[in-house]
Amino acid sequence: MIAPDPATQPRQFLEFLYQTAVRRALPLHNTAAFLPPPPPGRTLVLGAGKAGAAMAQAVEAFWPAEAPLTGLVVTRYEHIPPRPAGLKQRIEVVEAAHPVPDAAGVAASQRMLALTEGLTADDLVLCLISGGGSALLTLPAEGLSLEDKQRITQALLRSGASIGEMNCVRKHLSRVKGGRLALACTPARLVTLAISDVPGDDPAIIASGPTVPDPSTCADALSILQRYRIDLPGPVADLLLNGGLETPKPGDPAFVGQAVHLIATPQQSLVAAAEAARAAGLAAYILSDEMEGESREVGKVHAALARAVANKGQPFQRPCVILSGGETTVTLRPPQAGAARGRGGRAGEFCLGLAQALQGQAGVYALAADTDGIDGVEDNAGAWIAPDTLSRAQHAGLKMDAYLDRNDAYGYFAALGDLVSTGPSFTNVNDFRVMLVL
Repeated sequence: MIAPDPATQPRQFLEFLYQTAVRRALPLHNTAAFLPPPPPGRTLVLGAGKAGAAMAQAVEAFWPAEAPLTGLVVTRYEHIPPRPAGLKQRIEVVEAAHPVPDAAGVAASQRMLALTEGLTADDLVLCLISGGGSALLTLPAEGLSLEDKQRITQALLRSGASIGEMNCVRKHLSRVKGGRLALACTPARLVTLAISDVPGDDPAIIASGPTVPDPSTCADALSILQRYRIDLPGPVADLLLNGGLETPKPGDPAFVGQAVHLIATPQQSLVAAAEAARAAGLAAYILSDEMEGESREVGKVHAALARAVANKGQPFQRPCVILSGGETTVTLRPPQAGAARGRGGRAGEFCLGLAQALQGQAGVYALAADTDGIDGVEDNAGAWIAPDTLSRAQHAGLKMDAYLDRNDAYGYFAALGDLVSTGPSFTNVNDFRVMLVL
């Protein structure tokens, strides 16, 4: 595919780089090399995540037709890709809610545990894990209701907690996450194929690590809940306090002989986008695939870098492309009396902070989008900004501070026609950010 001209079609060029990053992470391109040979017994596929259905299709495409293959995978609503012509379905796919779990996710998790019953040492379990699996693979700990889990999840999402903190809590309040699914699969051989959506690519954090040992503790989870002032039912809080909800740790015999393969990572997608930019004649730089922090503040830091490049030629010479990834957070502000809470996600809020700090800097264009195609819970992947973003907004009567105060990136960029909308991508390597400095 030929890249659009960045000088005359900056928006199309940035969207081209985004799509290049997404394509690099698609399961069909990354699965075959990591599949083990069929076992003497049966092969059971279990999985959860936004890429779950696409990962299941990739396994079906490459698994020997004569070898037994069954299983169950749960993905987010409307995240099942079209089935390729002639590809027989052998793995059941069901849908559930994300980011706040629902009863469908609980039912899917219960069914998965039931499918592990009767496994033998001659059997193989392929576990397909991707971002979003923490919400989709939901089975509350004893004494905790689904309504409790929903309330705790919503509170964590609003708190500004990092993904590592959120998943530490989720693991200790679950009967399936934090390595517990691996315990259920013994004595079968377990091979996990994972698409990373977390800074650092730690399998224990991706989808709250259902098949890997958990180094975090009940005390860690309790400390996080106290830090963000999130209440638990008394009996569950007591279980955390006395270690009654502890997860299986490194060294547990259940993990001996098990394998974990990262089949797609944020860094790989950033490299693919950088290579595409260089092929178009631009220098390209990757800042990091592990950036965290408040989205609007990360946007301001990116703006300072872009202004230095544009005005001083440091630390990079223009024209160039600057890329970053990771998982930022949005701490929701309480809406003013009588006002509705805004709409938007991490990518949109990053763009608000970036545009505000750039102050219409000439020659700087940017795009931020979630690689799953959904920014938060909205119908857009992210947004884009240009040197005239603030002037067009001012002409339209849009006050940046007001939109930031109510976390309404969606409303701001929708009014400008600057939302980036792609629909679900059927993969997920988290935040993608790119700045073009001409």
